[in-house]
Amino acid sequence: MAAAKKQTSRGRTQDRARVAGGQEHEVRYESKKTGATAADVKGAVKSAGNSRKAVEKKLTK
Repeated sequence: MAAAKKQTSRGRTQDRARVAGGQEHEVRYESKKTGATAADVKGAVKSAGNSRKAVEKKLTK
């Protein structure tokens, strides 16, 4: 039998660097974190892309 693949944290780190605008829990988290409305978060994801840094930068202006 082949040895099991070693699980890395790479996927988790990459996932945390993105904001999924269609996922209500992620929109709610960013909304609470930045004080913006859910609609503002979704708009920021649409205009700035799904990079968490870009979304947060757009929302804090």
